[in-house]
Amino acid sequence: MNLSTLRPAKGSKQSNNFRRGRGHGSGNGKTAGKGHKGQKARSGAPRPGFEGGQLPLYMRLPKRGFTNINSKEIVAINVDRLEKFNDGDVVTVEALMDKGIIRNPKDGVKILGNGELTKKLTVQVDAFSKSAVEKIEALGGKAEVI
Repeated sequence: MNLSTLRPAKGSKQSNNFRRGRGHGSGNGKTAGKGHKGQKARSGAPRPGFEGGQLPLYMRLPKRGFTNINSKEIVAINVDRLEKFNDGDVVTVEALMDKGIIRNPKDGVKILGNGELTKKLTVQVDAFSKSAVEKIEALGGKAEVI
């Protein structure tokens, strides 16, 4: 390592914290990057999306549908993803996160029946599909809803 090869960490230098309008020696003095005169050079310039009094595009476009505030975001995984576990293991949401199968359980985890399962497991999650329960119990495992 040499002093000549030192570099700041990737992503640590950002251009948005540059000090503008601090004299011509700074390279960005006088007009501070705003050019000469005009509406956008002055204080109180219009907000992003303002079109000079014309109805802005985001207001002209039609609004469709609605967002249900009571909806739940369920993370779905197939039974073949449970092959990472050993025979006889207890599979919980925490165990799924530890193995890297899911990252964020959000409002719950549901096991779906796609794929093959070859191990006897006790699976404890929020929901199961019928085919997933059949595949887990066919091998002597348990599908428990928590």
